[in-house]
Amino acid sequence: MRFKDKVVLISGGGTGIGLGAAKRFIGEGASVVITGRREDKLKTACAEMGEQASYVVGDVTNRDDCIRIVAETVKRHGALDVLVNSAGVIGNGGVSDTAPEEFDRVMQANVYGLFNLSQASVDAIKQRKGSIVNISSVTGTRPTGTLLAYCTSKAAVTMMTQCMALELAPHGVRVNAVEPGVVRSELHRVTNAVPDYDEFLERSKLTHPLGRAGEPEDVAAAIAFLAAPEAAWITGECMKVDGGRHMTSLR
Repeated sequence: MRFKDKVVLISGGGTGIGLGAAKRFIGEGASVVITGRREDKLKTACAEMGEQASYVVGDVTNRDDCIRIVAETVKRHGALDVLVNSAGVIGNGGVSDTAPEEFDRVMQANVYGLFNLSQASVDAIKQRKGSIVNISSVTGTRPTGTLLAYCTSKAAVTMMTQCMALELAPHGVRVNAVEPGVVRSELHRVTNAVPDYDEFLERSKLTHPLGRAGEPEDVAAAIAFLAAPEAAWITGECMKVDGGRHMTSLR
């Protein structure tokens, strides 16, 4: 039980990678607080995970919400050991056809949201010499012309991870990220980012050398490792968890 008596806060914890991470940490003994905007998803997830899980409704793009989320987490459990920044959105389009409002929406959710919750959490995490794990993407280092805003936002997440790692290392806080490839989740389906989701998953068998799209559990295992004592000398690492996708062309 690597996370017995540890407290983990996960944004975007009601679905996808965030939910997969929540289940993984609970399975390893942690108390987990998940947060997101959709109370129905959070409530369903917590009912599935049991008494070690609880939720706080909030929007990470709202700084006051982030302060409240962290305060409520510490109030319930007395501490905060691990933050997982998993909340995010995706958006289609290149420089020719991405509306400024769409670019701003993606950056607000994926970059400012991560910044807001990290800043709100950092004092509590310093007290425990804890860990932050961010969810970036293979597209943060490998461009896709039709995902301008998303690629840009994930490149920012990768750089923020390394900047935060340098800043917080003297305090004993480690900051790392995972860079997934295509993972089976609601992200593409609910945003209509791909016209035919089932076909998209089938095509992922060809675009990922290991022959399949990822599952949330695949990424959750890497997140847990980076937050665990076994990774005590790892910080600023952006770990590719993508079935080999980074070795192929994204075009």
